[in-house]
Amino acid sequence: MTDPAAIDEEPVHIDHRARMEILIAVLLTMFLSALDQTVVGTALPRIVTDLAGNELYVWVVTIYLLTATVSGPIYGKLSDQFGRRPMMMIGVGLFLLGSLLCALSQEMWHLILFRGLQGLGAGAIFPIALSIIGDLFSPRERGKYQGLFGAMFAISSIIGPALGGFITDTVGWHWVFLVNLPVGIVALVVLYRLLPHISHPESVRQIDYLGAAVFTAAIVPFLIGLTNKQFGEWTDPEVGGFIGLGLVLAAVFVWVESRAVEPILPLELFRDRTVVGSIVATFLVTFGFFGAIIFIPRWFQFVLGSSATISGYQMLPLMAGVMSSSMGAGFAVAYTGRYKWMTVGALVTASIGLFLMTNLRADTPIGLLWLWMFIAGLGIGPSFSVFTIIVQSAVAIRMLGAATSSLTFFRQIGGSVGLAIAGTMFGSAFTTEIPTQLAAQGVPQPIIDGFANVGADRQGELTNVGVDLGQQILASIPDAVRPTVEPFIGQIVAAIHQAFSLAISSTMILGVVAAALGALVVAVVVPELTLRRTTSDSPAASAIRLEG
Repeated sequence: MTDPAAIDEEPVHIDHRARMEILIAVLLTMFLSALDQTVVGTALPRIVTDLAGNELYVWVVTIYLLTATVSGPIYGKLSDQFGRRPMMMIGVGLFLLGSLLCALSQEMWHLILFRGLQGLGAGAIFPIALSIIGDLFSPRERGKYQGLFGAMFAISSIIGPALGGFITDTVGWHWVFLVNLPVGIVALVVLYRLLPHISHPESVRQIDYLGAAVFTAAIVPFLIGLTNKQFGEWTDPEVGGFIGLGLVLAAVFVWVESRAVEPILPLELFRDRTVVGSIVATFLVTFGFFGAIIFIPRWFQFVLGSSATISGYQMLPLMAGVMSSSMGAGFAVAYTGRYKWMTVGALVTASIGLFLMTNLRADTPIGLLWLWMFIAGLGIGPSFSVFTIIVQSAVAIRMLGAATSSLTFFRQIGGSVGLAIAGTMFGSAFTTEIPTQLAAQGVPQPIIDGFANVGADRQGELTNVGVDLGQQILASIPDAVRPTVEPFIGQIVAAIHQAFSLAISSTMILGVVAAALGALVVAVVVPELTLRRTTSDSPAASAIRLEG
């Protein structure tokens, strides 16, 4: 019998050059999807001003998140049933159409509607792109290429803010969306010409309409509730009520899927300890990491006074760590065929890096913070590539899309939940620390009392970026008491900066615990298997056929 390690067999046999061209096209679509989010973020203030829609600001981001998150698992399952090529082309086509319509928006509700359409297309890109890699390369060889996806996100985070600012300031915000079109069209043509239409003869081509409807009904209120948390309390109906409704409908969804002929989210996936362990670990990683790291650019802007663009560049050490370890881990898996203890070590490293960041203070040297960020990034990077490789190697080829999209879905949900909880931790810690830090700076008690019980609205006023905080505080108090407060304004600003820094450091604890738990889950639950260079000798392999 041929030694499986001696050959390199991929599930789909096509010309090597065509395979590389498809890879480049897929990476381009991934890059566009990731870049769109960072570019638009920089342009949003100008867009909101031009379209007079400040009160709807948050919905430009929320609607994109909603449609992309909800549609991802549905696209993944449909790509297993009807092929990657049609589903990927539908997704990219919707994304490009949404981009064009966003550029033509004349009112805020136009932009929100078309951003939803854009997100509906983006929901297909990430899970199907990863599934295509699973189709084109053998389990071990996937590592070399899955790591590139983490690099795409890192690069888009680096150049996105500057590109968005440059385009907005020179040719106008409309071109933030229009730049997607030429590159996206090229990628679409390559995918159409070269990506084979793969069918699984044993698949039942029956769409789970009821499951898709209940899934959407569950996830939409859940994500809206998490989004509303930044404006309210957990006990508010628009926060806890929506989240509770989503959880109840999620239970209904599980019941529906247990009876579906061809479920959108096959429950049999969750009988595999490898899949379950990888999904739980991925959820924990994004839950802790994104919930903590989201505040670091605010620290650069608020405490150091950096612009939005500069703060993006100050995140480079983190991105460098993520990019290098994501690619390095992928190549290591391809070379050794093993992943377990490397993944455990990476998550322990992430936990150490985030623990170091709990020491953040207003006077922390920026070079030292960059070192901590780089260590955290080194630990997080492998989670972008390795967990996908593990899950894809554990399931049958016919379920590759559903399994990959499930992992992507829980990664997104983990980030959303983490952001909501981290926001609560930050707000509570900031309110608690302000009186303490004012007292430490020698500010008189009557002035300290004026800063007691700082609510969410007041927190927003005190943490505005791009303004002189001292002058803002003086302008907000009555003229009669201004002469009493003015001599202490330097100490007050220093105290608020320190309280802000300590509040951010408290959110890092969330990341430390989550990354450590993720490492424990991988160590205990996920088995160590040697990844194959072949798929034909695997019980997970299933019949596939190329058409057209």
